[in-house]
Amino acid sequence: MTAILLERLTKFYGKARGVLDLDLEVAEGEVFGFLGPNGAGKTTTIRTLLDLIRPTSGSATVLGLDSRRDSVAIRARVGYLPGELSLWETMTTRQVLDHLGSLRRGIDPAYRDELLERFDVEPDRKIKDLSTGNKQKVGIIQAFMHRPEVLILDEPTVGLDPLMQQVTYEVIEEAQRAGHTVFLSSHVLPEVERIARRVGIIRSGKLIEVESVENLKERAVKLIEIRFGFPAPRAENLAGIPGVTDVYVSGDVVQLKVGGSMDPLVKALVPYEVLSIRTHETPLEEIFLELYRNGNDAN
Repeated sequence: MTAILLERLTKFYGKARGVLDLDLEVAEGEVFGFLGPNGAGKTTTIRTLLDLIRPTSGSATVLGLDSRRDSVAIRARVGYLPGELSLWETMTTRQVLDHLGSLRRGIDPAYRDELLERFDVEPDRKIKDLSTGNKQKVGIIQAFMHRPEVLILDEPTVGLDPLMQQVTYEVIEEAQRAGHTVFLSSHVLPEVERIARRVGIIRSGKLIEVESVENLKERAVKLIEIRFGFPAPRAENLAGIPGVTDVYVSGDVVQLKVGGSMDPLVKALVPYEVLSIRTHETPLEEIFLELYRNGNDAN
């Protein structure tokens, strides 16, 4: 079933573009990464999903509910961590969580207390006395503590140390195993690669790619290192192979890049004695940058 559905979603701020003609479907139980730099349209999309702003045209639904008509029902079933978190400064953490829990007509206190312990948060300190990282942890706890069906997280690990980042990933993975959906906005690519199965890449308000991380890596240019017995091929013998670029020969070792299928290269190596082949996996960050360089501007 579908947890989040965008159909030609468009938002303008006067004449300024927010997002343009977004079509996107996120399945129930999926961790979906929404990628793009600041200003690309990630937060605009999220705020439209929650009816914090209204679209210029198009539609958005969450769990089959219309983002405008059914916004109250949606918020009851969603956990939300905003990118710019604002909490009641004179309240303690416990008071903030109790207040938000009462607005939700009750939560599981045992799970809330478990999260407080796992994130190492002192519940009786006032919000104004907390560091930026500790405030962010309170924001994460309030998003998760009612075990929502959908979690919408805008840059969740900003300000967290590596240990707390790991705890955040664990809590997200536990939510997914329970069948919940996570829509994760981020520009921290290693964390998205760590926890998301699919990603959408947004540039200048337009989606330029929606694909699984696995398929993106399959399509990416691969760096290959081949060690040959004698004799090793000359660079020009490999440079003409479909998909092969940047051939560099040093003695019996050849380094090259392959885009797309490896099959033409493998077949071309048949006449040679190949001692070893090493493939260096392309990180998601490099794939993202390449897609961003090649994407079409929304303007």
